[in-house]
Amino acid sequence: MGRSEDIRAAALELFTRRGYEATTMADIGAAVGIRGPSLYKHVASKQDLLAEIMTATMEELLAAHRVAVASSDDPTERLRRAVEAHVRYHARHRLEAFVGNREIRSLVEPHRGRVLALRARYESCFRELISAGIAAGRFHVASARLASYALLDLGMGVAVWFREDGELSEDEVVWQYSEFALRLVGARPAP
Repeated sequence: MGRSEDIRAAALELFTRRGYEATTMADIGAAVGIRGPSLYKHVASKQDLLAEIMTATMEELLAAHRVAVASSDDPTERLRRAVEAHVRYHARHRLEAFVGNREIRSLVEPHRGRVLALRARYESCFRELISAGIAAGRFHVASARLASYALLDLGMGVAVWFREDGELSEDEVVWQYSEFALRLVGARPAP
């Protein structure tokens, strides 16, 4: 890992443990063994670090979603794969999910607007999958938007409780959550 990656990792851990407001640049520098002005050779500000973490998280989620749905035209299979990718990301990136959910309030413009736009795009990806399933007669749910919010919340919750050494493996959680998602939208088999 390079120095910039070390700084980002330290900031992520500190933002998770202490919160953005309670973390100082001096704290981040101390965590990676850099003092004062030297830290600013690698990063412009604490705000830029937060924005970078949150933007990268959303871009990674969007990229994983694109890959997940690219290999099928079947609405049910596409939604299953999208949910699997969403849940797997949240199981593997708990700190990013925690900071992304808790610290949106700490972002200032233009960072806040960019992250909110990426979030809206990600939600619309799920809503479009659900709408396509409804149009094909495969999903039976009153509101595609509400269903997309529910599916996103379902996956984000995994970041709160999942542990690698827990009762269920990542694969078991991913499979069961994808089954929950299909039930939530009232998925029916292909005619």
